[in-house]
Amino acid sequence: MSDRTSEQTGTRPHVVVVGGGISGLAAALRLRTLRPGVDVTMLEGSPRLGGSLRVEEVGGVRVDVGAEAVLHRRPEATGLAREVGLGEDLVHPVTTAAQLWNRGRLVRLPRTLMGVPTDLRSLDGVLSPAGVARAALDAVLPATELGEEDVSVGHLVEERLGAEVVDRLVEPLLGGVYAGHAREISARAAVPQVVALLARDRALSRAARDALPPADQPVAPVFAGLRGGVGRLPGAVAAAATAAGVTVRTGATVRDLVRRPGDGWHLVVGSAHDPELVAADAVVLATPGRATARLLSDVAPAAALTLARLDLASVAIVTLAVRAADLPPVAGSGFLVPPVDGRAIKASTFSFAKWAWVREAGAADDLLLLRCSLGRHREEEVLQRGDDELAALAVADLGEAVGTTVLPVDVHVQRWGGALPQYAVGHLDRVASVRREVGRLPGLAVCGSAYDGVGVPACIASAELAVAEVLLRLDTMGP
Repeated sequence: MSDRTSEQTGTRPHVVVVGGGISGLAAALRLRTLRPGVDVTMLEGSPRLGGSLRVEEVGGVRVDVGAEAVLHRRPEATGLAREVGLGEDLVHPVTTAAQLWNRGRLVRLPRTLMGVPTDLRSLDGVLSPAGVARAALDAVLPATELGEEDVSVGHLVEERLGAEVVDRLVEPLLGGVYAGHAREISARAAVPQVVALLARDRALSRAARDALPPADQPVAPVFAGLRGGVGRLPGAVAAAATAAGVTVRTGATVRDLVRRPGDGWHLVVGSAHDPELVAADAVVLATPGRATARLLSDVAPAAALTLARLDLASVAIVTLAVRAADLPPVAGSGFLVPPVDGRAIKASTFSFAKWAWVREAGAADDLLLLRCSLGRHREEEVLQRGDDELAALAVADLGEAVGTTVLPVDVHVQRWGGALPQYAVGHLDRVASVRREVGRLPGLAVCGSAYDGVGVPACIASAELAVAEVLLRLDTMGP
């Protein structure tokens, strides 16, 4: 077995970022922009960069087949897009008015704060009469006192508003973010804004109403996208990082992480029969939770065990190109599906209606682009079907929802295996324990979707936190 060793020349500090998703890319770029005198290498095991941000061609139109929007109210993703030259391509949805495919018919999705309705009158036609009556008890129930306790989102909302609000509003909304179960997902980690409502008013729905601006008041857009797809962002960040002097390597799997005698780190890269030893003064692990667990198993075993126990959900995105003449008029940006109704799909986005650039891109060929998502935590059996069968399930459900037989002219199936970590009750404490143990190892930091949020802005924020920790270490290093 051959053994190659890569050392940086001179006395410049060397930081290695492991993982080429948006977290790793953001970390690598930020390291170089904040410390131009630091050598930075980014190692990605797969042949491509970007993680779950990806653009593919469907019906001749390049569209997102992963995340298609970012939170505009957080500055990290839109700020990074501007930094890497994509500012002029930032766009906002034409409409965010969504529907609910509820008990076999499409109804307007009531206005909510993460599933907490702001007007109980809007629940008629969404909940049963008994469900509406139970939700009304929110106004007279004693105040809910959590103290420092963490509970599931479902437990909190069900205690105030009843099971039907959870099943028909909270579940479909959270399903689009975590592909998980509301009665298992941590309220403090996933929806801290809902927990904060408890301090505003004993009635959760009344507090949600007061926390949101009036429905008729103009507000800043909640979401942003990129003309040509959010999947363009990783390539632009990688190009900016390379231009800034980052060494970007794909197909470079890190198999082991070892503390170097004296100080610093060694990373074992490549195949078992031809390993390469890469030396680093500091390391940022921007890999998914379980990959990070494997790398931490010898140096931070307790943190590794915590990350290894993090449950994951797999999902699939089925993107369809349909002739405009073959689709009846549809309202809004798409629809959500309550899991309790037992459908295969959990949501559908009318991309052509949501994004002006998608409609324009398909107009030349009279095509409309739509997408459906499938798969939830512990319900991945639907994803074990072949691509053709998975697409057929999506087409059948979509057709039933909109009231016609959908005849796509092109279909793309994108699978995201284990892409969504599940923030179970107690998640914040587990993350804090991981960071405490990792923080005891000089020059090591972690970031990504396993910690502070699964959205693009949250991943970028976690990368910036990891960079700050690593740079603090470098600033205290001797010559």
